Amino acid sequence: MTDTPARQRQKLLSRVRRPPSWSVLAAGTLLGGLLGGAYGLLAPVTYTATSYLVAVPTSKSTPEAARGFAQAYGRVATQVAVLEDAQVWAGVPVRTLQDRVRAATSPDAPMVAVSATSPRPGLAVDMANAVSRALTQHAEHTKDSTQVRLVRFSRAVEPSEPTSATPAVTTLVGTGAGGLLGGLALLARPRRTGRDGAALPGPSVPGPATAADVSGQR
Repeated sequence: MTDTPARQRQKLLSRVRRPPSWSVLAAGTLLGGLLGGAYGLLAPVTYTATSYLVAVPTSKSTPEAARGFAQAYGRVATQVAVLEDAQVWAGVPVRTLQDRVRAATSPDAPMVAVSATSPRPGLAVDMANAVSRALTQHAEHTKDSTQVRLVRFSRAVEPSEPTSATPAVTTLVGTGAGGLLGGLALLARPRRTGRDGAALPGPSVPGPATAADVSGQR
């Protein structure tokens, strides 16, 4: 059957309005890569310094108790009572210490890691050492009741490399995310419909019973 000029014009318009599938995926991948690279270039570079403390039991305590108190010291390291003393040595307000200092502990060792992040590597060192010093003094005040001392295992040193993501990494992440969103957009696009608005059926493969009937008729 020959298509009428009206149907040919409708097919042409549908092809113009509906971009090819690969263009959506390519556009999403390209846009994600550009946004990721821009974020990596514009985001501030940050450095992280870490100081380590170890909980030591006295003669009246046990290693198990030291591990338990190390967990407790890790939870109070970023509390206001500790940070108010640390701000004097760090030279920054308590709010800055709350935003940029984190403490971590290990269930297998009685150690506390105090990490500070800053755009200036020297300031990151000062904040980490200040908080660890303040935490050590608080533990020293309660050693008679806890029978556990908190001593500095290693001071924070100035980092030689930033810990923030490089533009290359953010570009790769953005490219992957953009490609994924482009693929989801393809899946979410409405299916092609006929004149009555019903979805056009896709190609079908006859089942075994149908194939057997056809072969029998021959």
